[in-house]
Amino acid sequence: MTDSISANPDNIGADDRNARPLHPGGGANQLRVRAYNERLVLSLVRRNAGLSKAEIARLSGLSAQTVSVIMRALEKDGLLMRGTPVRGNVGKPKVPMALNPDGVYSFGLKIGRRSTELILMDFVGSVRATKREAYKYPTPDGIRRFVCDAVDDILTGLDRNQIDRIAGVGIAAPFELWNWVDEVGAPVEDMNAWREVDLVDAIAAIVPFPVFQQNDATAACGAELVFGLGPNYSDFAYFFIGSFIGGGVVLNQALYAGRTGNAGAFGSMPVSSRSGHPSQLIDQASIFVLEQMLTREGGDPAMLWRDPDYWHGLGKTLDIWIEHTARSLAIAITSVCSVIDFEAVIVDGGFPADVCERVVAATRAAISELDLQGIERPRIEQGRVGSAARAIGAASLPLFSRYLLDQNVLFKQMA
Repeated sequence: MTDSISANPDNIGADDRNARPLHPGGGANQLRVRAYNERLVLSLVRRNAGLSKAEIARLSGLSAQTVSVIMRALEKDGLLMRGTPVRGNVGKPKVPMALNPDGVYSFGLKIGRRSTELILMDFVGSVRATKREAYKYPTPDGIRRFVCDAVDDILTGLDRNQIDRIAGVGIAAPFELWNWVDEVGAPVEDMNAWREVDLVDAIAAIVPFPVFQQNDATAACGAELVFGLGPNYSDFAYFFIGSFIGGGVVLNQALYAGRTGNAGAFGSMPVSSRSGHPSQLIDQASIFVLEQMLTREGGDPAMLWRDPDYWHGLGKTLDIWIEHTARSLAIAITSVCSVIDFEAVIVDGGFPADVCERVVAATRAAISELDLQGIERPRIEQGRVGSAARAIGAASLPLFSRYLLDQNVLFKQMA
């Protein structure tokens, strides 16, 4: 499997050799890569919708004339749009600027151990179309077929101009997808097929757009950083509860990837099992644990993956799972915050918003029962992006690669 093209979703300075359009005139060939100052202007407007040209000049350090030239070009390209002029007491009216949602689109593909999802996202992070498929376990051929069918279905609903504005396809997939064979109940030979697959090459062979890849939990963290609560905090730890639990680390408004790109692998953190024996967080606070509980009780666990935004009829089983997940999360959060003094810990997952709300509330209660002497109790927040965070994070990869600057550069620019 290929390594991530970027260590963070902002992908500044990314090597574009693995991000290639395959058909002349298709997709990203119609959209030129933005120069640094153009990226800076777009990024400032994205972060602060409603800025005027004068405010952009002040924040960017560029001359008013340079900003005017850049913004005229961006408007002509359809990337920026003008708001209603606001009159002040003196001088010319202020004309607020914003990203044009229809200026750029991108696909985001999430490959999970129980389901896959493809979204089409616009320039401001709104999801325009979604295709989803559940399965017992993923296979390379099954994913290729799904992507072919889903992309074709979505493109059918777009006009030529919209198709020409698609910047690429981002992929969010677990690190070493072939692992945890026993947990997902998949044949070893089927999962081992992933060892021979380069996902970027496999998807690039069937779509006419540049392709990017990132770890799924890191992509979800990136989505929260850009489109969720991220702008509120300089530093935070992020936990995403999917089939298995993972996460990410944000320091100084930028994703921290670590030496091997595996920072935020919170699933490997040691916690206690229900019986008090040493265990890993992945075995105590993941949706596959709930799946196993439902299976033992004769229920249908497939409902967990068919629609991550709608669970129903889980009753006491869900209550028990939430309670135990919260206890394990509280221990992990305490350990994480004893290493880095995070401002906040953000928790999200591949489940309905009301379930996430309950998990967060139970985790706050559980951590209040722990001995926190020596560390500051962190703020524990519910993620704002929700169950589609991995796909949204994936869809942000082409946007940041071609049009925007990373949060860390932007943070320094505005300081």
